[in-house]
Amino acid sequence: MTEDTVQIRSDAEGMALALAWAAKGMYITAPNPRIGCVIVRDGKVIAAGHTQQAGGPHAEIVAMRDAAARGVDVRGATAYVTLEPCSHYGRTPPCSNALIEAGLGRVVAAMVDPNPLVAGRGLAQLEAAGIAVTSGVLAGEANELNIGFFSRMRRGLPWVRLKVAASLDGATALDSGESQWITGPEARADGHAWRARAQAILTGIGTVKADDPQLTVRGVETPLPPRRVIVDSRLEISPDARILQGEPCWIVAAQANPEQEAALRAAGHELIHLPNSAGKVDLPALMRELGRREINEVHVEAGSKLNASLVREGCVDELLVYLAPSLIGPGQGMFDLPPLARLADQRTLRFHDVARVGNDLRIMARFAGESGRPG
Repeated sequence: MTEDTVQIRSDAEGMALALAWAAKGMYITAPNPRIGCVIVRDGKVIAAGHTQQAGGPHAEIVAMRDAAARGVDVRGATAYVTLEPCSHYGRTPPCSNALIEAGLGRVVAAMVDPNPLVAGRGLAQLEAAGIAVTSGVLAGEANELNIGFFSRMRRGLPWVRLKVAASLDGATALDSGESQWITGPEARADGHAWRARAQAILTGIGTVKADDPQLTVRGVETPLPPRRVIVDSRLEISPDARILQGEPCWIVAAQANPEQEAALRAAGHELIHLPNSAGKVDLPALMRELGRREINEVHVEAGSKLNASLVREGCVDELLVYLAPSLIGPGQGMFDLPPLARLADQRTLRFHDVARVGNDLRIMARFAGESGRPG
């Protein structure tokens, strides 16, 4: 462990290191949160770890096993954990019990766990056992790392991130549909990293027909590849579509097509029927269904029509926009939204992050409102 010589001089430094450990589990912990734990004595890191795949040990257990392997006694030491230790029996026993049994002197948590099965009980259990407890250290950073898990715990909905790549004048493709490539290789690689951290990649039948994408993750090692979800109201997808190759897809329809459904099921894909009153896919119901299936983060890569429908129906939390320093002129846009009668009716977002990625600009913007979705 390279942190052996790191001197921890404050709770913020200890938590920052724990968050770095949590990020090491970015692609493996779903549907569980990404958690890191660093154990410190006299300002020195004596053990560390992060949560493993679902059913495997949580960060606190991994860190204490690390200490045991080193022959280090953790009694009286301070554990920095990026989320309140769990206090219930799930796939694994409670971490709060393990910390008490190990004799930790203090536990610093970045956040209280919004999971109703925990929700402060883990910290209360530690305090009742005589362990000093502090919470709320680097809570904002901890929230970002597990924004999808927290969304699902609080709202029953995944965090939905909609990605688009466009020229400076807002074109995502020529009128002919040609779009490869508007942005540069660095931006495309960055987009794959955002795909990789999601548990589902969502697109529409229009994009499947126009681009025949694979929508797989490339360039990032993903032990748990995201599920590909296709919104296809009339089940028009061709059995030869590249997206249907490899791992099974979830295909969301509104209208019945028994012959097509049978062929898709025979190929290993799952059909989900969620019609709305207009004969289209009920997109809010789809998001609730994805939350029920323990999907924390949804990454959308679709065309302007589905993008607009998702925004209009309040299904998007965040935009991930890559802007290339180019002008295309008339072409396909980001969102096929109807014209507004009044400027006061515009949908408001706030910039969350702006960064250069290669020669392109990456803008992350979130819809205004406490829930993170359009009000």
